[in-house]
Amino acid sequence: MIKFQFLILFTSMAAPIFNSCAGDEGTAEVIGKPDPTQIVYKMPEESEPHEGTWLQWPHQYQHGVTYRNELDETWVAMTKALQSTEKVHIIAYNTAEQTRITNLLKAANVSLTNVDFKIHRTDDVWVRDNGPIYVRDAQGKLVIEDWGFNGWGGKYDSANCDAIPSAIGADTGVTVLNLNNVMVNEGGSVELDGHGVLMATKSSIISQKARNSVRNKGMSQAQAESNFTKYLGATKFIWLEGGFSEEDVTDMHIDGIMKFAAGNKMITMSNSDLSGWGLIDSDIAILNAASNTKNEVYTKVILPLTQKNVVTKTGKALGYKGNYINFYIANGKVLVPNYNDPNDSVANKIIAGLYPGREVVGIDVRNLYANGGMVHCVTQQQPKQ
Repeated sequence: MIKFQFLILFTSMAAPIFNSCAGDEGTAEVIGKPDPTQIVYKMPEESEPHEGTWLQWPHQYQHGVTYRNELDETWVAMTKALQSTEKVHIIAYNTAEQTRITNLLKAANVSLTNVDFKIHRTDDVWVRDNGPIYVRDAQGKLVIEDWGFNGWGGKYDSANCDAIPSAIGADTGVTVLNLNNVMVNEGGSVELDGHGVLMATKSSIISQKARNSVRNKGMSQAQAESNFTKYLGATKFIWLEGGFSEEDVTDMHIDGIMKFAAGNKMITMSNSDLSGWGLIDSDIAILNAASNTKNEVYTKVILPLTQKNVVTKTGKALGYKGNYINFYIANGKVLVPNYNDPNDSVANKIIAGLYPGREVVGIDVRNLYANGGMVHCVTQQQPKQ
């Protein structure tokens, strides 16, 4: 990603951004009856017990010192929240960065007992998209899937981040399944309910529009579904058309739009907020009618947006609201994006009700959001073996 480009990644943008997709209305659809016998690997649901969480720490070597300094506080807060209940695996750019990060954590009184470091060059911080995807094989053994990462379709530098899954596999002794020649698939582009349903936007995976075609050029929906069945264990697919904008390099990742929760629930926004977020009417209708593998319609849980336009860049208001859907479920905790906004407490309370026994920890993501993402975008779970 280029230096100081705001909204460079994220899955949820200002209200006007995705309205260009309105002309596609009526084309979204729910398709897919894959053969369950083709399943080879299954991806554990995010709320299952973790061994740890992977973080790629911000550095100065690609986007500059100001970028790094603006984001450090968020990474310190995430590490502090996570380290008491699971390991925190920090990828530092070099040994100098490891020392700098260690000093930051010590200054914030963060225990280092459950914190470890791996030294690898990265292009940026978005480990959800470029990092290891952990799945289980037929014997229940954890395997890392390396789907290949090409900077959201060649939009940004990606060579360093693309190497991270294989590097982590080598570091930790976990088998790496190289899928680089199979498909490009960023972690934020798919949501699974843990029972066979996968939801995604076509725009971020299989769209053949010029802006996005270099992700999986020539790949059909049937081919994508076959891959997701074999490598993630999905047996039912719910596809939204999604959308494109110059500001959102992800081409509308699903993890800023909805998230599955236990009890056959789907966390999302109100219809009006979804529309403002850029979803076309047919996509909203699909969300409202979405059902599990037993064709039972998910119960929708509605999270608000922030009351205020919360994002600034170099002191200037950018004129859009914050989103709470992009939260991360950890051992005993849920890390929720917060914005110093009145609706922080509203969203935190709703999320707490969905995850009894877990502490909701608000993470101030205003600087991170101004640079393109929120909590889920910059975390990656390693399930417990």
